[in-house]
Amino acid sequence: MALDGIFLRCLAAELARDLTGARVDKIHQPAREELVLHLRSREGARRLFLCANAARPRVNLLRQAAPENPAQPSMFCMLLRKHLTGCALRAVRQEGMDRILFFDFAGTNEIGEPAALSLCAEFTGRRSNLILLKQMENEPFGVILDACKRVDSDQNPARPVLPGFSYELPPPQSKLRPDRLDGRSCLAALLENHGRQALSEALWQGLDGVSPLVGRELTFRCAPADPELAALSEFQRDLLAQELDRLGTAAREGHGKPILLRNGEGTPADFSYMELTQCGGTHIREEAADFSALLETFYAEKDRAERTRQRTAELLRQLATKAARTAKRLEVQRQELAATEDRERLRICAELILANRARLEADPAVRGAAAYVLENYYDGGAPLRIPADPALGPAANAQRYYKDYRRAKTAGQLLGGRIAQGEEELMYLESVTDLLHRTESQAEVEELRAELAEQGILRKRTAARGQKRAKALPPLEYRSTDGFRILVGRSNRQNDQLSLKIAKGGDLWFHTQNIPGSHVILAAEGREPTPRAMEEAAVLAAWHSKARGGSGVPVDYTPARLLKKPPGAPPGKVIYPHNQTMTVTPRQEWVDRLGAGQG
Repeated sequence: MALDGIFLRCLAAELARDLTGARVDKIHQPAREELVLHLRSREGARRLFLCANAARPRVNLLRQAAPENPAQPSMFCMLLRKHLTGCALRAVRQEGMDRILFFDFAGTNEIGEPAALSLCAEFTGRRSNLILLKQMENEPFGVILDACKRVDSDQNPARPVLPGFSYELPPPQSKLRPDRLDGRSCLAALLENHGRQALSEALWQGLDGVSPLVGRELTFRCAPADPELAALSEFQRDLLAQELDRLGTAAREGHGKPILLRNGEGTPADFSYMELTQCGGTHIREEAADFSALLETFYAEKDRAERTRQRTAELLRQLATKAARTAKRLEVQRQELAATEDRERLRICAELILANRARLEADPAVRGAAAYVLENYYDGGAPLRIPADPALGPAANAQRYYKDYRRAKTAGQLLGGRIAQGEEELMYLESVTDLLHRTESQAEVEELRAELAEQGILRKRTAARGQKRAKALPPLEYRSTDGFRILVGRSNRQNDQLSLKIAKGGDLWFHTQNIPGSHVILAAEGREPTPRAMEEAAVLAAWHSKARGGSGVPVDYTPARLLKKPPGAPPGKVIYPHNQTMTVTPRQEWVDRLGAGQG
């Protein structure tokens, strides 16, 4: 991803234009490495989002819904609220071509004196950070008040990030500044220092603020074969000098185009501040409204996945442990059941001994024998060797075989029920795991946690004194193209309620065939469901299931009135005697068009 120095220069210019003069109204910290600053100006309210996560670092204005906030703010969030609430943003600046932005605020301290503060956003890979600074005399960049990720001397002896320490920029790199050189001068310096490197490598390693993506793009424009820099022809050098001139202008003025590239499946693949021609026809080019919208679009799916992972990591670990134990117990029980399948042989042995008891007791040679050889009339009279206990007589040996037979028969009956129960439990755990992977809010996670506690899989949490019980979430609601309501369950308990209580007589029920997923109800509301509405309900059932990323997903559907709940079955388990099946492929654009809302 090309979140490089020049991209940040363009982004900083945009943010300075839109936000300078705005005052901080509220501050939230959705996650350890994320901040949302609510700003208010004469133009209206804006939300500035900052993320220092190494996998998705950026800063942009939010247009979509803001990330969900935790119940309790962190200490860093409280510190930011104390110092920045009510302050006016007076500048957005970048030091050189570093991937570091400073948001300078003017306000007052506790006794009403003017105070200057800066929120420093470092987008430097795994060392990305958000740092609050207080501007002071004799301190070029200020003193650290705190950071979202403190770094002590053991972690980084050269540059600790701790309260009370002076803030220092990362060590400078010996790279050329394209904003300070014209194209010819820049090319000459590159030839001197990087002439023996491949052109793309020389560009991103030799120029400050240039990412590998931009280096490859300039190479594609001037010398697609990517030769050594020194091997360029005069014509190629002229082309490269012109491109370096344009690059320098973008770096100096912060002007560029917010370009997004999507792959063949429509997934965002790359972004830049310049046209990207290197991908040819394999990608779809899209120009965003501005740089904030570009970053928000590009990282939307990554943000959703990361927040889901953070919210559900502990629950998923507990479910995986429980599922592994259940599977291991099932394997042992299946082995024990297999061992009881020979119980009919035990009964036959007992009956044959009793049938020949008189002859065996009359024969002196049989007394103390380790086996009896008897005619097996169950198998056409073939001789059968039956092991025996020499210390017991024929009658006692027969009773021993009968006892083993009854024990094996009882064990087989018990194990069959326990195995069926274990398999049902394993299916339930798989369904909850699937639901957790698809949660989009902390409220949904808590609802699933409560369901697991109710089933005895997790311990019940003791509510804090005065804490209100969370209101139950309604089902997700969609609207088909021709106006039918489509309801989707968020949890197994809600699946039961949706299918067995909310659904009316003429409604249709949808569920992926033998695949964990949500229950989906197509509400007829007195009308005959159309084929189009049924197909869209089936697509939603496939989307809200473990088969979300698949194609040709089989979805069963049946009138909701035919559903039955087996006695003692776990939440979400229903049976339906009659159904039909359609095959669909879940698509994001379909789901977006139908539009999820609150039921």
